[in-house]
Amino acid sequence: PGREGTADFVEPLDRVTRFDAETSAVKRLETPSDRRPRRAPGKRSRSRTERKRGRYIQARPARGKPRDVAFDATLRAAAPFQTRRERRARAISIERHDIHDKVRVRRAANLILFTIDCSWSMSATARVRATQEAILSLLADAYQRRDRVGLVTFRGRRARLVLPPTSSVARARRALERVPIGGKTPLGAGLLLSCEVLVRHKQSHPELRPLLVLLTDAAANVAVTALSPDEEAHRAARMIRKEGIRSVLINMENPALESGLARALAEALGAPCLTLGELKGEKLYEVVKKMARAR
Repeated sequence: PGREGTADFVEPLDRVTRFDAETSAVKRLETPSDRRPRRAPGKRSRSRTERKRGRYIQARPARGKPRDVAFDATLRAAAPFQTRRERRARAISIERHDIHDKVRVRRAANLILFTIDCSWSMSATARVRATQEAILSLLADAYQRRDRVGLVTFRGRRARLVLPPTSSVARARRALERVPIGGKTPLGAGLLLSCEVLVRHKQSHPELRPLLVLLTDAAANVAVTALSPDEEAHRAARMIRKEGIRSVLINMENPALESGLARALAEALGAPCLTLGELKGEKLYEVVKKMARAR
């Protein structure tokens, strides 16, 4: 047990909200191609692969020992020099610097971490229900596409890793079936823990592409460091951005009372800021697509 004022302090359970894990429609979350070679296959993001599988998209000069020779590009590179080369009974003379390797692309898996504000400021029944439905919709899609999914919640004076990154939709459902609501809003603690989880997974699973989906109204009112709650949250957000972690912020503020806090936090994260209503249709797909392409 920790002490009050630290990220380890556990506040008594104020309220438990249940919901039906079977009722949500699936919405797609798409992320376009990146340039980093990866070995693990997935079904969502396109990524360059070092394996001899995947769609051949272009060729490049072989570096060191050829791994996956692109014969068409190799022949094109050698062709202009045939009149000057000694063929020695060969149909075509190929030298070491002519050889090109194939560049292939295949689907890469993503690591999606949902970080959820479970404080009293989020306790309006309709908004809580809508939040749960949005999360389940995205979780189901993530499972279908072989992504790994994790869940961090924050409330009271602490943040918790409720669901370590997994590809099991059953584990995710169990983690979401009882979500405690109540207490203060330790937004900084939630972001710091999210950063730690994603950085640790980036190091141990470099083939996965991390994505943070943050659901909050950004009304921080308690800190776990010496900084003010807002300053702590914004500093943690900048840390996440500096680590190169892609983020999406879903603003859970009441539209009639919007303060601009969520948009300011999204700016610190370098993330798009959506309202819950904008999750309908394919809006999230478009935002993430543009965000990933820009990085």
